[in-house]
Amino acid sequence: MPQLHTPTDTPQSPQSLAHALRAFLRDRFNLQEDRANEHKTIEEIERSVEFRGANLWILMFAIMVCSIGLNVNSTPVVIGAMLISPLMGPIMGMGLGMGIFDQELIVKSLKNLSVAILISVLTSALYFFITPLQEAQSELLSRTQPTLWDVLIAFFGGLAGIVAGSRREKSNAIPGVAIATALMPPLCTAGYGLATAQWRYFFGAFYLFFINSVFISVATWLIVRALGFHLKEYVDAQRALRVRRFVVLVAILTMIPSVPTAIRIVRASVFERNARTFVQNELQQPGVLTIQQKYIWNAQPPRIEVAMLGEALDSAQLIQAKRKMPYYGLENALLIVQQWNTRDSLEPSTLQALNQSLRTSLLEEFYQKTEAALLQKEREIDSLRQLLAQLSTQQLPTDQIAQEARAIVPDLHRLSMARTIQIELDSMQRDTVLLFYATFKKPQATSDVQRLENWLKVRTGTPHIQLVTQ
Repeated sequence: MPQLHTPTDTPQSPQSLAHALRAFLRDRFNLQEDRANEHKTIEEIERSVEFRGANLWILMFAIMVCSIGLNVNSTPVVIGAMLISPLMGPIMGMGLGMGIFDQELIVKSLKNLSVAILISVLTSALYFFITPLQEAQSELLSRTQPTLWDVLIAFFGGLAGIVAGSRREKSNAIPGVAIATALMPPLCTAGYGLATAQWRYFFGAFYLFFINSVFISVATWLIVRALGFHLKEYVDAQRALRVRRFVVLVAILTMIPSVPTAIRIVRASVFERNARTFVQNELQQPGVLTIQQKYIWNAQPPRIEVAMLGEALDSAQLIQAKRKMPYYGLENALLIVQQWNTRDSLEPSTLQALNQSLRTSLLEEFYQKTEAALLQKEREIDSLRQLLAQLSTQQLPTDQIAQEARAIVPDLHRLSMARTIQIELDSMQRDTVLLFYATFKKPQATSDVQRLENWLKVRTGTPHIQLVTQ
């Protein structure tokens, strides 16, 4: 009788593999695991909504710390202020209220958020009104114009915040969300705009705060519904219907402004990305330093403004570059190029204007730069300083000074001279000094070296010189 062989391993069907994969993903991404009691989560968020007593004082102190950090351009101070800020509470309360149809919680969150905004702006305005430092630093400039990344950070930060808040074991996610979404710095910047009557800062910062708040609330709303929080029950059916209509109306009013805003931000980001690629590929060449770039996408027509220092591009090169703009999606953009040739004799006022132009450009673009771009900008700064030193040195009668110095000290062998930047590290005070480097045929007495240094001060007409000898 033939024996029957039963296989020990039977091949799995595609359906069973798909079922196993779904089970694996459900197990790994299960939000119900380690979930805190629903009522406890709601109570914690409701408590964080309230702004009174100690909570309000903490907010005011945090605003002061943040304003100082923005004023002195200190990123660590700003981060520390955001860590102690309680601003996330009413914003998450808004999203929770919409998610469970709790009209009282929505109204309470709006009321307390309005109080927090008013106190924050007035506190910041008071600081910037009395501070002697009125110049806008990069930390302030970066809080006036929302970008696509701000929207994404606010949305995903809100998702992380409500997921962390609904766990039994609390993590450091919520403080991290407070730092990432940067709710407090825009309010401080609005206070700066109010104190200095610069309304571009005031409205731009409020706009950024509004965008961040909206997308945090929307993210909270989505997770609350995904977690299946129970809707608030009302005894009166008519009241329940009115509440639902109210919540839907609030949600619509919240979402409507965010849609065109998101569209504008995406368009601006795409235009800026294309413009940067165009400038890098078509305009930047060896011997040419781009010291300023401005991309104005909402102008009529959109404009690309570039300032360059070095070997000037001729008209044929510029025409060729403009013809390639449609390949970068910039067919309707206007290209404006301003050039300075390094062979030209530049006045000191022009050199100062170039330096200020680069500094302003750095402040405006600092927030949007990646680490690689920042390193590139630092290299550009060094190149510009070298060019400025070269141009400034060319204005000195170098040959004549060298011959006269040889008459003062006959053993002088070589003499190098250049203008450079000197920084006092204790106070970070910057000064321009004229650096001389001298070598001699044989060792010189200290009195001879001092005599040469004194003569150089008189000859160049500046006491800010430094003589290095060998």
